[in-house]
Amino acid sequence: MTAYLLEHAWLPSETGGRFADDVLVEVEGGRFTAVTPDADPPRAVPVRGLVVPGLANTHSHAFHRALRGRTQRERGTFWTWRDQMYDVAARLDPDTYLALARATYREMAAAGITSVGEFHYLHHQSDGTPYADPNEMGLALVHAAHEAGIRITLLDTLYLSSGFGAAPEGAQVRYSDGSADAWAERVDALAPIGGSTVGAAVHSVRAVPQDALDVVAGWVGDRPLHVHLSEQVAENDACLEAYGVTPARLLADHGLLRPTTSLVHATHLGDDDVALIGGAGCYASFCPTTERDLGDGIGPSRRLRDAGARLTLGSDSHAVIDPFEEMRAVELDERLASQQRGHWTARELLTAATADGHASLGWDDAGEIAVGQRADLVVLDPASPRTAGTGRDENSVVFAATAEDVRRVMADGRWIVDDGDRAAIGRELDEVVERIWRDHT
Repeated sequence: MTAYLLEHAWLPSETGGRFADDVLVEVEGGRFTAVTPDADPPRAVPVRGLVVPGLANTHSHAFHRALRGRTQRERGTFWTWRDQMYDVAARLDPDTYLALARATYREMAAAGITSVGEFHYLHHQSDGTPYADPNEMGLALVHAAHEAGIRITLLDTLYLSSGFGAAPEGAQVRYSDGSADAWAERVDALAPIGGSTVGAAVHSVRAVPQDALDVVAGWVGDRPLHVHLSEQVAENDACLEAYGVTPARLLADHGLLRPTTSLVHATHLGDDDVALIGGAGCYASFCPTTERDLGDGIGPSRRLRDAGARLTLGSDSHAVIDPFEEMRAVELDERLASQQRGHWTARELLTAATADGHASLGWDDAGEIAVGQRADLVVLDPASPRTAGTGRDENSVVFAATAEDVRRVMADGRWIVDDGDRAAIGRELDEVVERIWRDHT
């Protein structure tokens, strides 16, 4: 057992959370075994700064990290960005995927992220042929997270069509198992290792025919299920033309709107869609830095929350990996869309990034500094040029701090990031991304 005295820590409360001083936490077996505010212990390791629970990144495509700074060089559209993404997808093998994902997850860890939901669809060889182990690419991601020290929910993704029945094209052949039954058989053989769990994902209603949705509904059970939903108006229009209903209604008709479902982006929704999603108690995984990078639009986050959905946050394409930026962007985007302030409190946004985010990934025992919870801690500098003078409270965390203010990170009782690690992480990322772009023939 190790005891730490947290100078100023965010604890759960009846109102959703509060900061408390001099919090004694005891950690054993990777969990908090005691949490005592206003303590004065004779022996405990001091932890200075603002301390919050580990953060959850609920939507990641690890290989997109190789695109940062490159897709922004030309004006382009979502579709030209997608072509560049396919180019990267064609370059990767299990070794380079492991190296890129490990470096990306280390960047996440340095930003305070202790759990990631990896939306994984890069399954097979470049010509669509399975590897000797059909799950080799997925296992590369699992091992990458383990080596970076964070937990992973591998959201193994069903992808069968380039768009409403059309056959996969180009790099997309790597994504497809050929049928939903073949996908389910492959994922059944994927055994999680420590610090990982396996969930499911439907890439989108355009990439998965409606008859395959029933297979997913039968397979997923109470596992986490994630779906890209209504990211663009064009997707909604095509779904209406193909099926006569919106994407949200299509999922509801096939039993896929449920409390364990996370709807990623959920940008272009009508009133009926919002009511369906909220009534089912789904999660809504917003990724503001990617949604603005791609020009997708601003989703109705507050309307979804008021209807009964639960907000979570992801970094998606990793144009930025900064969960603090994702938190405040939800409120700031609502202000732009409505021309009004005050939609989300800092307390609500911090809950979205911690307890609700972890729960949406199947980690119900993470996201709070409380007895029995996984011992995850993120230590922020309260006196950086960004946070100094901001009040040392939840508003400092959400509306002032950035990933650069993270000084130390603990996951499952083990310190995985210390101040000063960023330079090494940067070198690792630089080497692996340059290798991917240079070595492909």
